[in-house]
Amino acid sequence: MILGRVVGNVVSTHKDPGASDIKLLLVDRVSENGTGRGDYLVAMDSVGAGPGDIVMIVAGSSARMTEMTTGRPCDAAAMAIVDMVEKDGQIVYDKSGKT
Repeated sequence: MILGRVVGNVVSTHKDPGASDIKLLLVDRVSENGTGRGDYLVAMDSVGAGPGDIVMIVAGSSARMTEMTTGRPCDAAAMAIVDMVEKDGQIVYDKSGKT
């Protein structure tokens, strides 16, 4: 799984019918504390993520296993919105901004 921050949307008016009714997110891979790496990917949104959200991405065949992406031409899917990341007993990311 990959951690990433939603930095935008990808809009395409001409696409495969299998991708016609799902939002596409532009996601920047991040370190465990939420710092962007400048390494972007496009992911189908299965959880209603929005700009600034840290999301958990599944890639490859696992990306086609969410309820929203089953049977779709999908190589990456946002499957969770992250609330908190703990590393070595310390909270390094907290969506509420408490860290």
